[in-house]
Amino acid sequence: MLKKLAAEFIGTGWLVLGGCGSAVLAAGFPELGIGFVGVSLAFGLTVVTMAYAIGHVSGCHLNPAVSVGLWAGGRFSGGELPPYVIAQTLGAIAGAGVLYLIASGNGDFSLAGGFASNGFAEHSPGGYTMAAAFLCEVVLTFAFLFVIMGATHGSAPAGFAPLAIGLALTLIHLISIPVTNTSVNPARSTGPALFVGGWAVQQLWLFWIAPLIGGALGGVAYRWLSPARPVAVDISGD
Repeated sequence: MLKKLAAEFIGTGWLVLGGCGSAVLAAGFPELGIGFVGVSLAFGLTVVTMAYAIGHVSGCHLNPAVSVGLWAGGRFSGGELPPYVIAQTLGAIAGAGVLYLIASGNGDFSLAGGFASNGFAEHSPGGYTMAAAFLCEVVLTFAFLFVIMGATHGSAPAGFAPLAIGLALTLIHLISIPVTNTSVNPARSTGPALFVGGWAVQQLWLFWIAPLIGGALGGVAYRWLSPARPVAVDISGD
């Protein structure tokens, strides 16, 4: 169990450093900035790379909503859920801390830029309302879990789960960066928000509740829909 938790800690830290780091350090870089598409790819790539690295160790959840969704879908033990969520959240905070140390090495850096935090209303990149942000996060997390459940099912092609899941996360970001800066992951939201404080922490509740609801619904929906073949979750496809 300790190795599983360590893997989730490291993997979630990598997701925040890679995904949020691309947004903070590279998205708006003059003339060569990677933009929304680059940030979306960065988040997807963090999942693909870590899925192959630690999928056989912990399942590579990297996300409390994923753990809850897999539990709701009958693929994950409820007894392991709390320690997984804690390890993921701590990993996200550590990843955000490393990113802060790197970003603050630039004299023009300021947390006032948002530090890749998630938000709604005046803190939504596109000015979307709280209701729109909530619906977006629920629906996209639902879809994310639906893909994860299908890609890791025993009847799915072996070895391709990380690619399907990473591409799904990329697509999710392409859709929702303008709406909420894309969460679908309470741990990812918590790391940057703790450094920004203020509005980011005040709005953090939405980026816990909505993804957890969406994840649970996605897990239950796929469990009802899928062929009845119980399998152990192994995101690596081995």
